[in-house]
Amino acid sequence: MTPLLDVRDFSVAFGTSQPVKGVSFSASPGEMLAIVGESGSGKSLTALGLIGLLPRHAATAGEIRFEGRNLLDQSERDWRRLRGRDIGMIFQEPMTSLNPVLTVGEQITEVLRIHEGIDRRQARKRAVELLDLVNIPEARRRIDDYPHQLSGGMRQR
Repeated sequence: MTPLLDVRDFSVAFGTSQPVKGVSFSASPGEMLAIVGESGSGKSLTALGLIGLLPRHAATAGEIRFEGRNLLDQSERDWRRLRGRDIGMIFQEPMTSLNPVLTVGEQITEVLRIHEGIDRRQARKRAVELLDLVNIPEARRRIDDYPHQLSGGMRQR
């Protein structure tokens, strides 16, 4: 089976410092993969590189192929499209990823409207379906909650 994600000799450098050097792995559709290591070993930088969120001054080398295309060659516009539809990351602390002044539903529907081109009503319906899909209890009610009203596990989902 052709890998969905194929990382070959991926490296990240900041000037003379190279915190990520020669990382290689692959993942097929439906397969789960974990990146583990000691604190400071480059796990977060590797993950940020996989989704195109490294700082601008970071130099990268190697290949990150997703569905056959090298992500390191993508334009910022292509990255935004990929991050909105095909690839994402669950950050360790969701309270820093979610906007505390917008409801969970407002945040999900905004993404759906931008990336799927659907109207507000359709986006809200789909957002409830997505909350149900990740086992958020009472999704129809929870969609109007603010991030601080959800448990840490619910925020990550």
